[in-house]
Amino acid sequence: MQTLVTGLATMMAVAASVLGGTLLVVSGEPFDDAFAAQRGAHLSVRFDADEVSAGRLEETGDAEGVSGAAGPFRTATVTPRPDGPNPGWPMTVAGRGGPGGDVDAVALLDGRWPARTGEIALSADSALVPVLGARVTFPALPGDPALTVVGVARSVTRTADAWVVPSQMPALTASGSGGYQMLYRFAEAGTAGHIAAGGEAVTASLPPGAAAGEQSWLTVRKNAEQETALYVPFLIAFGALGLVMSVLVVGNVVASAVGAGTRRIGILKAVGFTPAQVVRAYAAQALIPSAAGTVLGVLAGHLLAVPVLAEAGEVYGTSSLGIDFRVDLAVTAGVLGLVAVTAWASAWRAGRLRTVDALAVGRTAPAGYGRRAARLAGRLPLPQPVALGLARPFARPARALAMGTAILFGTVAVTFTAGMVASLGQVMKAKAHAAADVVVPPPPPDSGPGGPRAGKPSEADPAAVAAAFEAAAGTGRYYSAARVRAAVTGLTGTVDVVAFTGDASWGGYTMVSGRWTGKPGEAVVPTPFLAATGTRTGDTLTLEGMAEPVTVRIVGEVLDPRNDGMQVFTDVSTLTAARPGLTETSHHIAVTPGTDVSRYVDALNEELEPLGATARTGGLGAGGDMVVTIDALSVFLTLMLVAVAALGVLNGVLLDTRERVRETGVHKALGMTPRQTVTTVLTSVVVTGLAAGALGVPLGVALHGWVLPAMGDSVGLRLPGSVIAVYHGTELVALALGGLLIAVLGALLPAGWAAGTRTATALRTE
Repeated sequence: MQTLVTGLATMMAVAASVLGGTLLVVSGEPFDDAFAAQRGAHLSVRFDADEVSAGRLEETGDAEGVSGAAGPFRTATVTPRPDGPNPGWPMTVAGRGGPGGDVDAVALLDGRWPARTGEIALSADSALVPVLGARVTFPALPGDPALTVVGVARSVTRTADAWVVPSQMPALTASGSGGYQMLYRFAEAGTAGHIAAGGEAVTASLPPGAAAGEQSWLTVRKNAEQETALYVPFLIAFGALGLVMSVLVVGNVVASAVGAGTRRIGILKAVGFTPAQVVRAYAAQALIPSAAGTVLGVLAGHLLAVPVLAEAGEVYGTSSLGIDFRVDLAVTAGVLGLVAVTAWASAWRAGRLRTVDALAVGRTAPAGYGRRAARLAGRLPLPQPVALGLARPFARPARALAMGTAILFGTVAVTFTAGMVASLGQVMKAKAHAAADVVVPPPPPDSGPGGPRAGKPSEADPAAVAAAFEAAAGTGRYYSAARVRAAVTGLTGTVDVVAFTGDASWGGYTMVSGRWTGKPGEAVVPTPFLAATGTRTGDTLTLEGMAEPVTVRIVGEVLDPRNDGMQVFTDVSTLTAARPGLTETSHHIAVTPGTDVSRYVDALNEELEPLGATARTGGLGAGGDMVVTIDALSVFLTLMLVAVAALGVLNGVLLDTRERVRETGVHKALGMTPRQTVTTVLTSVVVTGLAAGALGVPLGVALHGWVLPAMGDSVGLRLPGSVIAVYHGTELVALALGGLLIAVLGALLPAGWAAGTRTATALRTE
């Protein structure tokens, strides 16, 4: 039992530490490898073609600190209308003669590079689905230019959404939406200060206002690392819990072994063992299972890292994410070092025992220990078996303290995991905006002759759909949402703009600060958008890429991790002039209290079928791979901690029961039944379990309150109080009783052994 407890505790600590350390060290490797291979741009700058010429931009490549430059490349922000299911969203197109170069050598993933006008290569990271041979048209440009997709490529620093030959750019910039792009590499680019200094150097000789926007490679790298960085804070928490638990268990196991084997220690010394040899023997009892647990923990840590890092490896084309042996060596040396020191300190008592004293001691605790507690318990109006059990922990206070600490950490882990699951559920609800009971999504586009929607309009009339559910019995609150894409000055690529008709504040949009929109011209945005644009609540920003620029004022910060937080939420009237006739509209409905949602949907669909729309129940799609992985890891690591805690209790109670076996025989001779024996053993851990549970719950809540904001910070999200304050009174009471449950589970086996021991056998045992 001691071997199992020690090995499992060490495995838990090592697995969590290796997993956290591996993610921390290698999370950026896929991006770094791709950045080095493609000679990525440390800084990409977009310039206004009306303010500066191509010749002057080319001269900036000789600025101080610049080690390489590419460009100027003509760029344009245009809105395509591709064939197939892709929506028409604004995209940044750059004119380049080829994918190679000293800076930003674009990786060609499929097809070929455009060789003539009329051809285009799409970025694998763009909003469009890259299908070779598809036609992409630009109806808003003179002549309605149409381009054929001939290749799929990826720029590691995402410098553009698509590329064409330079001779194609005049047709794409005919409406005056073009600019220039310069890509730079610097001799020093490791910090934001280096990038800022490099940016100032290349723009020093240019007219003020010539630079319309820029993007640092550090920002792109941070975004690439965010998904794996999210796991690190909570893995550090579990690693720390496991490490403390392993040290506690090892110390308790060795100390208990010394206490239970005092007479054996005397015999060893009598036959010639030196004090150092005795200490080494008992320390080895902990080091051998700890070494086995360490090996298993390293393997488990790497296996758990596979699903977390697999997506990053696939995105950047790395065939292997590797194993960083520095992490393995550091964790192995650290954990085994702590185990060795703890075991040596606990075993030191064995070396200091005098041989005569050790030979004279039996296994039973000194009679004076706990006598006062036994007398006090005997005066309580309780059954005698219960009173005997309540007094037992005071006979071995150090052992009871060790068991209580193990239960404490198990309770902390359970409380922390319960809060983590609830908080991530709140985040996913904010992500899904699933507060509506019924959703009418925009219908899919017509699939062509003979297709599933042949002969029907590809888009239902939003006004007709709204009239249908307004007239339906049971309709309560509702709003409609139209999604378009727009460019924002200073950002590469485009962002989602969601325009609402009606009050959408009840639809699952959780505010971090500020307020929801109240009139046209106002907008709310997620935290990452504020960080990327350098804005804050109260600032204004301009949305481009539509019929005309739209200026909005930011009035609130909303929790929304979708699309890396690059979204803008506003009222539909804000976009009326820039994007009239929005038809890609979804409708979100809350039914009145008492309305059966399934029947409501069935009745509404009868009215919507002639319109080409379909209603469904809301609340769908609130999950995510990240949440599933974190929940699974949390439950797995928590179960390991709880198992270690329960086994620690089992080890302590088993030792206590074996020491008291003669006392148990006396009680049985006096008439104690097996059921009363079980009651006595289980009662001996009740006080310890309740005390540890009561203390562990607030510590678990405090740990959750520290880890969750740290996880949000790692991905650039500020979390509102509603996401963090997820514990309720009844839940906290149940979690506190979890400490008692762990204690009872650990004591069941020794209680059964004590109840089944024959009276005569127990009386003959010393």
